[in-house]
Amino acid sequence: MIRALISSTALATVLLAGAAHADDQKAPEADVAGNTGANGVAELVVTATRTAQPIEKVGASVTVLTQGAIEASQAVSIVELLAQTPGVSFTRNGGPGTSTSLNIRGAETQHTVVLIDGVKLNDPSSTQGGFNSGNLLVGDISRIEILRGAQSTLWGSQAIGGVVNIVTADPTVPFTTSVDVEGGARQTGYLRAGLGGASDKITWRVAGGFYSTDGFSAWKTGKETDGYQNRGLSGRLRYTFSDAVSAEVRSVYSKGKNDFDTFNGDSSEYGRTEELVVYTGLNFALLDGRWNNRVGYAYTDTDRENINPLRPTVPQTFDAAGKNKRWEYQGVFAFTDVFSATFGAESEKARMRTRSPSTFDPNPVFKTGKVGVDSVYGQLQAEVVKGLTLTAGVRYEDHDTYGSHTLGQASAAWALNEGNTVLRASFGQGFRAPGLYELYSEYGNLDLSPEKFDSWDAGVEQRFFGGKARASATWFQREADNEIRFFSCTGGTDPLCAPGGTPRFGYYSNVQKTKAQGVELIGEIKPVAGLTVTGNYTYTDAQSESGASKGKQLTRRPKNMGNLSAAYRWPVGLTTTVAARYVGKTYNNDLNTQVVKDYTLVDLRAAYTINETYEVFGRVENAFDKDYQAILNYGTPGRGAFVGLRARF
Repeated sequence: MIRALISSTALATVLLAGAAHADDQKAPEADVAGNTGANGVAELVVTATRTAQPIEKVGASVTVLTQGAIEASQAVSIVELLAQTPGVSFTRNGGPGTSTSLNIRGAETQHTVVLIDGVKLNDPSSTQGGFNSGNLLVGDISRIEILRGAQSTLWGSQAIGGVVNIVTADPTVPFTTSVDVEGGARQTGYLRAGLGGASDKITWRVAGGFYSTDGFSAWKTGKETDGYQNRGLSGRLRYTFSDAVSAEVRSVYSKGKNDFDTFNGDSSEYGRTEELVVYTGLNFALLDGRWNNRVGYAYTDTDRENINPLRPTVPQTFDAAGKNKRWEYQGVFAFTDVFSATFGAESEKARMRTRSPSTFDPNPVFKTGKVGVDSVYGQLQAEVVKGLTLTAGVRYEDHDTYGSHTLGQASAAWALNEGNTVLRASFGQGFRAPGLYELYSEYGNLDLSPEKFDSWDAGVEQRFFGGKARASATWFQREADNEIRFFSCTGGTDPLCAPGGTPRFGYYSNVQKTKAQGVELIGEIKPVAGLTVTGNYTYTDAQSESGASKGKQLTRRPKNMGNLSAAYRWPVGLTTTVAARYVGKTYNNDLNTQVVKDYTLVDLRAAYTINETYEVFGRVENAFDKDYQAILNYGTPGRGAFVGLRARF
């Protein structure tokens, strides 16, 4: 950490040396949570550069979901909302709350960084250190930004597939209250409410939610339903001492309980997951606002357990906990109105414990592990000629176990024709050290090597008819080396299948090179007043480049997927929407012998604005009652109708 702070200080000194030649310029805010979500403006992007930037200056591929878009989707689960955007797919072992994998451009779940208000949600005790998105509900969220492609310079070396930043609501008026309630199929109910306000000195908000459903069988042919309940709380408080200094604290808490089935039939087991996210920080500006700074501390705590009530003497079948602590500094310095720098230092400490009690060993010793990572980063952004913005950055990390490494990233955005045409291109590197579970769990392997990645993309966006239509096309490619996979032990004399003479089901190993490439197409048109038609299509050729599965498609990654929706706002205040999602066929195993068929789902939505305070809404999910699977032999929901009321005071 000392080396990180010295490097950051040295970079800051270089910036100050050039201050005498800078114009009178304010730096963008160094607060990644930002205040841009509440106003619903989609033209500003925060996550790409960790400062608010006009979208035409961002070289990365990014999608912004504003509060209006989130409410119009009527989605309950975050992953279902994200799947409506380009390049994003997900799979889960049943209904909400079950184990969920989120994939961006064919990357693994652990290669995507998920954030709430800028705080990473990775769970060190999960199988590969990624975040299980199954418990993420649309709660008190005002904005989501989805970055596709490697974003390692600013967000850490694991940000290989992309970054999802979820921003909770931040009041802008003296007092505001919101209440949402809905219910429907499968005895489902969802209630969420929040209140808060903003004054010259204090901005605050607290919110809570409760979700419950009887669900459906997680096993495709199961006879019993698998339900889910979730309770959540969130809060934020910011105190402004002066125009230059403010302090804040933010927290999100959730507790979920989900029933699940085994890989071959019904089960009485259920799981509990408790998650806590806390952030506290101090923001201060120097040099009349040209140098904005943020010093913060972030903490995440995830506790999980599985219970089998049919095993009364040893009901617990799994117990795990993962904790992450991160101290950080970030600065943003404006040389001129077109030339700025973002730089910072981070020190992260993670630990995990896990065990699997059984009737043979009811109280096994916890497998534990811990790791520390110190890093510094710097990024320069400049509009070198009118409309052409170049961004370049570097990140240096020092890992307790795997030593130091340096990553680079560069992008360009060129806005032409008064911003109606935007050309984009980016390149980024990734480096993922093995996770604690991969190293120290009962399936661990201490001889693992780090994973390495290179990622490119390039695209064009064009607006037509005075902004009434737009279209974009993006090509992307990612190459990976030393990817870690679970190797099953099925006999033989492999010493890693019986370390110390104790047999085990398998272990983690560096077994794969992979390559993913494809195209994303996005379109939107407003042909007549009140009608908006949007669509996206993604082709992803994600395949193994090594071993027996060389040339085969990666498991559970559709080559083809797309979304299409048409929304019409009637003169009477009624909005109706037809939305369709297509997911192409996938394979359930590495050799591509187990096929999961393609499917198309159609949803119908309607919302009616009664007045400025109340809105009623309803939807029919899977309107044609499509029988489909996302994971072979696991259940999916049939047709379901839901109605609700939204109130804003």
